[in-house]
Amino acid sequence: MIVEKQSEIDRNVRQSGIRGHMDQLSYGAFSADLHQRQSGQRAPMQVSIEVTRRCPLECQHCYNNLPMGDQDARSREMTTEEHFRMLDELVEMGCFWLLYTGGEIFARKDFLEIYTYAKKKGFLITLFTNGTLINEKIADYLLEWPPFSIEITLYGRTRETYEALTAVPGSYDRCLRGIKLLRERGLPLKLKTVATSINKHEVIAMRQFAEEELGVEFKFDGQVNPRIDCSQSPLAVRLTPEEVVALDMNAPKGVIEYQRLAKRDLENPPTLAKNDTVYFCGGGMNSFAINAYGEMGICVISQQDTFRVQEAGLKRVWEESLLQLRTRKRSQVTKCVQCRIQSLCGMCPANGEMENGDKESPVEFLCNVAHLRAAVIGVEVPAHGECEFCAGGNQHEDVLESARRIRSKEVDVESWVGPQQVFQILNNTSAATGGCGSCGGH
Repeated sequence: MIVEKQSEIDRNVRQSGIRGHMDQLSYGAFSADLHQRQSGQRAPMQVSIEVTRRCPLECQHCYNNLPMGDQDARSREMTTEEHFRMLDELVEMGCFWLLYTGGEIFARKDFLEIYTYAKKKGFLITLFTNGTLINEKIADYLLEWPPFSIEITLYGRTRETYEALTAVPGSYDRCLRGIKLLRERGLPLKLKTVATSINKHEVIAMRQFAEEELGVEFKFDGQVNPRIDCSQSPLAVRLTPEEVVALDMNAPKGVIEYQRLAKRDLENPPTLAKNDTVYFCGGGMNSFAINAYGEMGICVISQQDTFRVQEAGLKRVWEESLLQLRTRKRSQVTKCVQCRIQSLCGMCPANGEMENGDKESPVEFLCNVAHLRAAVIGVEVPAHGECEFCAGGNQHEDVLESARRIRSKEVDVESWVGPQQVFQILNNTSAATGGCGSCGGH
């Protein structure tokens, strides 16, 4: 019944868009109105679709990339027609926002065909890509059928650093050419990076390149997860908690934003104490994910519990299997339940699953980062159970010492930045177009 009601709302919104009224609203007003309409309901407004796990890059930090030539992976992927049927179902269920991710989305030669079908259905679509397979044909097509947003991950400010992380010669130039092609066409581009031990010294330079040279939004994330095949190899390039927080606090408005979040948390009861379920995010409530092989899950990184949708259909899996997963009760009370700095922490069941093999098990790395953020901004964390990072815990003094080092600039992010080089390729029309040989026109 909830899905049917939300579908009616969604049809009305889509029809008003077709009649030409949507352009009278700002996106913010439109989004706020739509969320208000479905407030309190369990309705799948946002869906992430992983079209493939294959990728032309071999990034050391990635949690799911597979080789481009992996025939087993290719054969297991959803077909074009299966994607079409899924999109039809999503319209009927009331979904409005789509995220296409990978692997690398353009590794599939039929991706633009899938994407166009989704566009014609009226979805607001965000594309996650590394940009290395974008050529003039793709850029021109996206100009004709523009997405809501395109986010490209930039892995370095220099060729040496970028390719040290991606392990693919020539990938740096291909990424920058993709950025250049999208910028030339005025498409809605954002840049981002994953901060690792390999590229940490260029995060500031990447921000300057994006914001000052290109005039596009930039964000970074220091969270590196194990692989979904249980390999811990990505953790070899994960930053230390001290490095993560030093970068956080160096970002524009970093300190102010964390102070705001901490103040809000401390003025309210512990978020998790109000829930008795394992999951506490929007996954399974107003969003879900479909992996490359046609399985529904809470989110793209949570793969322990997924459900095939081809036979039963999306709606049935959403209303039965995923609902049962989302309402699963906690089996233990951990230190996370009474924690008062939830907004400073990246802990969620998916991270517990990937790091510890247990959705309910706290990730010590994330707990360390959260307490260090609090210490740097001068927030005293109320006791919340047996926590080694709180006052009296065996790592509390280490947290305080790291906070002192960050505040005093002994940990100086600026000193990590190496000699800055100009991205010549953006003004170089003779740059190599590149691309993966197996991808042909993509």
